[in-house]
Amino acid sequence: MADRYIEVSLVKRGITATAKLLDDRAPITCAAVWDALPLAGDVYHAKYARNEIYALFPPFATSEPPLENPTVTPIPGDLCYFSFAGAELGTKAYGYDREVRPGTTVVDLALFYERNNLLLNADVGWVPGIVWGQIVEGLPELADGCNDLWRTGAAGESLSFRRA
Repeated sequence: MADRYIEVSLVKRGITATAKLLDDRAPITCAAVWDALPLAGDVYHAKYARNEIYALFPPFATSEPPLENPTVTPIPGDLCYFSFAGAELGTKAYGYDREVRPGTTVVDLALFYERNNLLLNADVGWVPGIVWGQIVEGLPELADGCNDLWRTGAAGESLSFRRA
């Protein structure tokens, strides 16, 4: 299979990076994401994982991918896939502006932009993610935008994933 690439963007800030899909390490997850593209949603900056931005989506795979190519210590440029039952994100501490309730599933597509991340959540413990992509071009500019999100806020900003 030929290498596949996507664009990851902070839409309002006009920042776009290129990522390579890790089809050799997470083929089921890569296929699910690729088939669902384009995807875009409100961006959030992580509270617990540290240097992470993400967007939440309704489930888009025919069945949730298995935990392939997992990590709890993502590195700069990693794209990770998480799936949560609605009740796992139901506390107001997460700050979501949508109703999250038991019985629903939420897919979290995340970008890690700097070092020293640890996927340990005070509510549920270890939260391994599936590493399905790696930023190969434009990470410094995207990291600057992510730091700006942390300092000035994410309101009105979108995180977009589309085929390159």
